[in-house]
Amino acid sequence: MNQTEYIVDSNWLKQQLGNPKIVIVDCRFKLANPDWGQESYRASHIQGAYYLHLDRDLSGDIQSHGGRHPLPNMDALTQKFANLGIVKNETLVVAYDDSRFAFAARLWWLLRYLGHNSVVLLDGGWNDWRDRNYPVTNTIPSTKSGNFSSEPNLDWIVDIDQVKSSLNKDEIIIVDSRDRDRYLGLREPIDPIAGSIEGAVNSPWKQVTNKSGHLQPWEIHQQLWKDYQQAEEVIVYCGSGVTACVNLFSLSLAGLENTKLYPGGWSDWCSYV
Repeated sequence: MNQTEYIVDSNWLKQQLGNPKIVIVDCRFKLANPDWGQESYRASHIQGAYYLHLDRDLSGDIQSHGGRHPLPNMDALTQKFANLGIVKNETLVVAYDDSRFAFAARLWWLLRYLGHNSVVLLDGGWNDWRDRNYPVTNTIPSTKSGNFSSEPNLDWIVDIDQVKSSLNKDEIIIVDSRDRDRYLGLREPIDPIAGSIEGAVNSPWKQVTNKSGHLQPWEIHQQLWKDYQQAEEVIVYCGSGVTACVNLFSLSLAGLENTKLYPGGWSDWCSYV
């Protein structure tokens, strides 16, 4: 496993500013204040970075079912990627946020879901970059003309019926990525009902990084998922398919390829209760 296929550090990225084969994307966001991320980006961001908004760019329209952050329209997303100058499997995309990969990992997963594997996360994110006093700007780069075609890996996602059919199957592991108190139903700050999917195990997404937002050593990722190496399938969910992508990033880092996202997550599941 080559960890550089997954992550780059601020020092490396600083040396690459202006490289036409690299596109940097700011994914900062706050669930409680959806405009905050874009406002913060407009005030200051990594030199040359574009912004993608979780609700408007990386998610689709909310329906009665399907969860709080359904997957976006893939044709629209494909065009957005092209407008950033991304050339399919040629451009290296570097995604960052300031939330321990919570939102950058969603972009990482979406790009790979559409067949673009040349994408990494910025270790430590915006906070590390800012702490080093590396170049920032409030200049918003102009859109470009890339060449991006989407080839979705449709077997990477499951819907509620597929999750239900996986219940009580020993060879399929269902992973709840939320904080443990939400998994246990002791607290639910967002969705109308507390709880978790029957039979799911809990592996909170925040275990993937340390408190400063830097990726844990590779050995930690192996340890997190060692019990599931032989599973036929690992289905990962969270509240709405966003922070689950942090666990999917970790699972891929640990070498598990038989992973699937339940995009609707608990917000979809409990909408049927």
